Amino acid sequence: MSSSRLRQLERDDLDEQQKAVWDAIVEARGNVAGPFRVWLHSAPFTDRAQKLGALVRYQTRLEPRLSELVILVTARAWDCQLEWTLHEPFALEAGLAPELLEAVRLGQYPEFEREDEQTVYDYAAELVYNRFVQERTFVTARDLLGEAGVVELTGLIGYYSMVAMSLNAFQVPLPKDTKPTLVDCPTFR
Repeated sequence: MSSSRLRQLERDDLDEQQKAVWDAIVEARGNVAGPFRVWLHSAPFTDRAQKLGALVRYQTRLEPRLSELVILVTARAWDCQLEWTLHEPFALEAGLAPELLEAVRLGQYPEFEREDEQTVYDYAAELVYNRFVQERTFVTARDLLGEAGVVELTGLIGYYSMVAMSLNAFQVPLPKDTKPTLVDCPTFR
């Protein structure tokens, strides 16, 4: 499918409230992409969502390598082609091993070289696939990240689940000339 179920708004389509949100997104992120151009149909929702997204992606105790791993685990759990395809390069740039990402992509348990990656993977995978986190997994994550860190980790998973649900529900397509990289994804049937 090449178009979204909701019109992806351009800045010229917006009222003053929506333009203010658009400009805030550009200031924070450099562009308006992903779910934002459909979320902008509700300016108050978009404003709050983009602020939460900036917080959980850029301002937590998690280093980018761990954040991107969590985002990809979440994208795979939701079969979200756009989220996966756009974040895979960020994950590689942040220092995640291609073999680790390939295992996540294929739904296999990765072999980990770093304990912190295994800890956040286990926490995220248990939460998105099982809807609960085992006590030992929780304690390991809390010991690694601290209490505030485990709250931020859970928030990151929740935010990117919301993003994935929006991208899938509204069938937001990949940017033009972007090849999908998530195998076996039931994208937009």
